[in-house]
Amino acid sequence: MINRDRLAALRKIEDERFLALHPKSGEMFKAGQKNMPGGVPMSWMAKWPGAYPVFVQEAKGARFTDIDGNTYIDFCLGDTGSMTGHSPDATVAAIREQAGKGITAMLPTADAAVVSAELAARFGLPLWQFTVSATDANRHVIRYSRMITGRSKIVVIDRCYHGSVDETFATLDSAGNTVAREGNIGAPVALDQTTRVVEFNDIAGMEKALAHGDVAAILMEPAMTNVGIVLPQAGYLEAVQELAKKYGTILIIDETHTISVGPGGMTADRGLKPDFLTIGKAIGGGIPTGTFGMTQAIADKIKSMVELEIIDTGGVGGTLAGNALSLAAMRATLTQVLTQANFDRMIDLGTRWSDGVDAAIDEFDLPWTVNRLGARGEYMFGKVAPVTGADANNAGDFELEQYIHLRMLNDGFLITPFHNMALMCPDTTAADVDAHTKAFHTMCGELVNQK
Repeated sequence: MINRDRLAALRKIEDERFLALHPKSGEMFKAGQKNMPGGVPMSWMAKWPGAYPVFVQEAKGARFTDIDGNTYIDFCLGDTGSMTGHSPDATVAAIREQAGKGITAMLPTADAAVVSAELAARFGLPLWQFTVSATDANRHVIRYSRMITGRSKIVVIDRCYHGSVDETFATLDSAGNTVAREGNIGAPVALDQTTRVVEFNDIAGMEKALAHGDVAAILMEPAMTNVGIVLPQAGYLEAVQELAKKYGTILIIDETHTISVGPGGMTADRGLKPDFLTIGKAIGGGIPTGTFGMTQAIADKIKSMVELEIIDTGGVGGTLAGNALSLAAMRATLTQVLTQANFDRMIDLGTRWSDGVDAAIDEFDLPWTVNRLGARGEYMFGKVAPVTGADANNAGDFELEQYIHLRMLNDGFLITPFHNMALMCPDTTAADVDAHTKAFHTMCGELVNQK
């Protein structure tokens, strides 16, 4: 459908626009290469399209400005880390106040009681512990699950992402065997020794994986988000929940991204009853934090099996976990920013954004589709919405995706890297969404050579 010669010509135009728009970022990138591999604080930051990453000067609400003075409407929002909008006033005030009173002390503050009660009310799990990131939360609950069950393996969904958890960097080969994903640099252990991989929406595959009787836990998002949005089919989540009970397997729901559907994520929205729930990113308003909730039954089992005197040797914890600053940020963010009223606005705007993109796709007869997940939407390069992670991965078009991201960036819009997802925050406006719709429409017309 998309002429590749035309795509290459359009990409050349955008490459030249990028260089003209971002000379200071280029200088900063060159300077950064002296002391940072790839010139960036984390290697993946170099994966953005363009000759180099854009360096941020300041960010507030739904916008940020780079060091060249260009201002952008931000639909990436730190890949959910700033779903609250950049530096929300309530969170900033709480951070400022707490920073003057102590940042970390290895002791709890009164905020801990407020935050844990708020999380319990939202997600339905009564007991909570805190970490530095959602990755840590996932690691910890996997360790607890293995301890409780005495089983070695976990089940993950093909093409999932749960942070830098070694067991999750597995996929299925053409014969259906569990193997390491491409690029995996984890522990030199064959992943079929620790993990079984199942396709999303595959109930029969899930039961087959559990029937061996050696699976400690299922770790999954209730909708896939990091390979592109893949939505659960009717009855799928409920069936997984029942299979976990049937085979004595602990169910872990990771709501880090799927909280975009509402204050209690898909767990509350779908009435799910996980044994553990993990979440991070947005709940701290941008301050690094994570947390995991558990049922009373799980907490009782942990208490009966772990001696308090040696709990810190079990690989659960961290000196900065539950620090005063992150708890203050979570209290303000959960009680004043990620409110039902704000979610209602964000979800309406997510629908508006998706409808605008969908209209352009239809007008130009592009073989693409749009998936929606509350306050986020995503277009994918296939006429049929993906059902599995493999479907979503196979629908990728690297050249096209790179061009679109670069074109949108040059036009003043940032969307989530590595796929085509947009997220709304409380400060996003209808005008922001409509501006993107207009720019996207123009771009699609040029792609198919219609002006």
